[in-house]
Amino acid sequence: MPPRAVKRLAILSQPQMIQVTCAIIEKDGKVLCAQRSEKMRHPLKWEFPGGKLEPGETLAACLKREIKEELGLAIAIREQLPASQHTYSPTKEICLHPFICTIQAGVIYLKEHKQIAWFTLNELKTLDWAEADIPVLKHYLSIK
Repeated sequence: MPPRAVKRLAILSQPQMIQVTCAIIEKDGKVLCAQRSEKMRHPLKWEFPGGKLEPGETLAACLKREIKEELGLAIAIREQLPASQHTYSPTKEICLHPFICTIQAGVIYLKEHKQIAWFTLNELKTLDWAEADIPVLKHYLSIK
């Protein structure tokens, strides 16, 4: 293979790093979690709700937009936690940016997820989590 073709192949095979935000929404000692629907990637896994960063968008703006779109809620960001990277496949890697948040306004509705529920810290440990959320969960529990 010519050197140029090898270099091009190497570039194409590198994982695509997707920037994603997620909200750890707290209320009355519980945390709001979302279960992915059967139609989504990683069906029926639990996650902290959020979504992909759009070009030119800040992490905070992304999170507020995604939570408004997915759950109908306006949120206040209290604290940003360390980002966590996870490789789902040789071509897909995400960098998950978690934020501890509270609800400012809105009535919860579901647009994409199968269900949402409030869980205590101990209950969080029993859920079947999406792989990318597990390090975020572990860090969150370590500071609580």
